[in-house]
Amino acid sequence: MPQRLLLLAATAVALLACSATALASRSQYTTIEAPAELLSGAPDDALDTVRELGAQGIRILIPWRELAPAADSRRAPRFAARDPDAYPAGAWARFDAAVDGARARGLTVHVTLAGPAPAWATRKGDGLTSPNAKAFGAFAAAAGRRYGRRVATWSIWNEPNLGKMLKPIARNRSARVYRGLYVKGYAGLRSVGVRAPVLVGELAPIGNSLRVNGTIRPLAFLRGMLCLDRRYHHTKRRCAKLPTQGFAMHPYSTAAGPFLVPPADNVTIGVLGRLVHALDRAARAGAIPRRLPIHITEFGVQSRPDKRIGVPLDVQSDYRSIAERIAYANRRVRSFSQYLLRDDESTGWEYGKFESGLFLYRGHRPKPALNGFRLPLVAIDRRGPHDVLWGLVRPARGRHGGRVEVQYRDGRGRWKRLGRSRFSSSGYWKRATRVRRGRAFRVRWTDRDGTTHVGPATRARHAPRGR
Repeated sequence: MPQRLLLLAATAVALLACSATALASRSQYTTIEAPAELLSGAPDDALDTVRELGAQGIRILIPWRELAPAADSRRAPRFAARDPDAYPAGAWARFDAAVDGARARGLTVHVTLAGPAPAWATRKGDGLTSPNAKAFGAFAAAAGRRYGRRVATWSIWNEPNLGKMLKPIARNRSARVYRGLYVKGYAGLRSVGVRAPVLVGELAPIGNSLRVNGTIRPLAFLRGMLCLDRRYHHTKRRCAKLPTQGFAMHPYSTAAGPFLVPPADNVTIGVLGRLVHALDRAARAGAIPRRLPIHITEFGVQSRPDKRIGVPLDVQSDYRSIAERIAYANRRVRSFSQYLLRDDESTGWEYGKFESGLFLYRGHRPKPALNGFRLPLVAIDRRGPHDVLWGLVRPARGRHGGRVEVQYRDGRGRWKRLGRSRFSSSGYWKRATRVRRGRAFRVRWTDRDGTTHVGPATRARHAPRGR
């Protein structure tokens, strides 16, 4: 870990407001993933919320095992695996409801064809160890036939660098297993006429040393998947260029939030440049296409009541906005994600539970991050007379321009008007101001239907000193 962590809002040139605009991706879109609500079979209320918040799409996972016939059997059944109608009756129903409901509301759909595999398609019958790539390709073809042009983006497997998602992880062997799954899944989709982008990756951010259910560092996994060594040179086991239209990443952080600088080969939101550099080196080696777009397909900030890495609710909102500002400032990032809508039910200590939602689980009460997602705001403290406020009016994107009212207060004083800032149809805006110690900012925006939304109090958050 470096001796000190930089203020993320000013990390590198990307977060300097004057220079970031030329590099930023104003066409970056946002998806929301909410499996409990969107895949319940009755997703209408959740989809209405997604649209009202101004997100452009949803992401759903379609697990192979959940649809496969005789999923618990060690003996493979005989069925037309490329035909979606050959799967058990009703198997696709809840995915149909999410896909069709999203499209009816003008939302795009990202589908990740995920594990685990049915028992009959894995060597040990556990659904995880070396799944049969050919059988997976047939499943991908069935999904492609089912949804075809209704899906805007596809990806293959979810977090394959986790031992609890794909095995064996010893000596990075699951990276090679994943390559086989991806190649066959890609071919299966293309064989039935799917022309939408297919993303590779969907990697978890931070590795560990656990031997069975641990996590392989994402950039080490990337190199293993592409048959590259530490210097991004081809190994003796040379691979052909991988066909893909983008790389998917889940750059979660810890309680340090966007300030975290993890060890090498890990990719959290604060060191997203590592992934850009790694992809460019792999492209120069001929392993993947050049200038591959990055899709942040899963991201959230863990909040209380998580007692391990959860942050206070107001901090969650600010960290989430800062993370989105980083993604915006990186022109390679094509999409950004919010995971979840509502927190998982949790006692506060359970590993694997997510309290990264915009609503608390109990009482479905909104967090500050709800309005922080609708109206992201970042105070960029440049330590000078020209500090910057950066924001987004998400519900107005692609519809119309307008104005936001910017307010401030010092300490516990009353809110005062700083001024009004104009935004275009992109929804983005910025304003020069002075970021003083203890000062908070917020915005008010009134939609054309007369509804007024007020963002949460937002502060310039500094990296911890002496670290």
